Amino acid sequence: RVTREAILREILRGGQVFYLHNEVKSIEKTARELKELVPEARIEIAHGQMRERELEKVMSDFYHQHFNILVCTTIIETGIDIPSANTIIIDRADKFGLAQLHQLRGRVGRSHHQAYAYLLTPEPKSMTSDAVKRLEAICAADQLGSGFTLATHDLEIRGAGELLGEDQSGHIHSIGFTLYMELLDRAVDAIRKGKTLDLGIPLAEDVEIKLNIPALIPDDYLPDVHTRLIMYKRIANANSEGELRELQVEMIDRFGLLHNYLKNLFQVTSIKLQARALGIKKVETGPMGGRIEFGSDTTVEPLVIVQLVQQQPDTYRLQGATTLRFTVAMDTAEQRIHQAQELLHLLAPTGKSTQ
Repeated sequence: RVTREAILREILRGGQVFYLHNEVKSIEKTARELKELVPEARIEIAHGQMRERELEKVMSDFYHQHFNILVCTTIIETGIDIPSANTIIIDRADKFGLAQLHQLRGRVGRSHHQAYAYLLTPEPKSMTSDAVKRLEAICAADQLGSGFTLATHDLEIRGAGELLGEDQSGHIHSIGFTLYMELLDRAVDAIRKGKTLDLGIPLAEDVEIKLNIPALIPDDYLPDVHTRLIMYKRIANANSEGELRELQVEMIDRFGLLHNYLKNLFQVTSIKLQARALGIKKVETGPMGGRIEFGSDTTVEPLVIVQLVQQQPDTYRLQGATTLRFTVAMDTAEQRIHQAQELLHLLAPTGKSTQ
């Protein structure tokens, strides 16, 4: 009775009706029942299993008001804007989520006419408690801008989950969120490269750069401790020369020309990126020389190291299988930075750049 009255009221004022029945197997039966209930109506069906051209024709005919009731599935949930359709009837509304009901309700009311949304449900006793709460929430949120209120109710009904909790993410609390994200990045990177992730291999330690020079953000350049810590973290997390350049531009724009110590910090970080790309574990320099330690996965060709040692035996010598020592006078910070950059450039595989 309510369905007939709702449809007739819309039809008699020249409007159209969405009748949402979200089961393809019984949608034709529902359309026949509606035809018996409202003989005056012209009814068509639309659902996602129809052929593309057939569906397109039905929607075009509905838009041009060639019929007045569209029995459909949730295919109309997005992208439908038909001003003449100002009544929607949702069959078994208890089966839909709160956000989905709100989205479907928004398919009508797109003109100056009063719009109506009818939610058809079985007896309250046969519905779940969550379904009852959803329906109560959607009925209560009838004001403009009620989306946030509905989202809050949805959070209360379904629960916020526990991203950092044991049930959803395992023992993340015991290892820490940062390490968890590193492990996740490692797994994703292995999958993208088509490799098999070996969980027995420990996480790779980051490159250690020890040039024994002042490389920091001075207090008088950036007095605020909190902002200083944020910038330290952003510089340390930079993954490319481009990101470092952008950070330098940003800091000049925000805090003024770079202090010499801060320039050193950016140079050291740049050296770190170069060393990481070559699979080098450590770069160390001092007044009279320094050393480079190679990792097990280094991309530096052994022949390049041998040639350096043979051609300049007074400057370079091997210590063990993984360490290259060099003897060069480097009194200033600029000299140590230049020497480290130059040596990494020499060690880079032919045709490849560490930049």
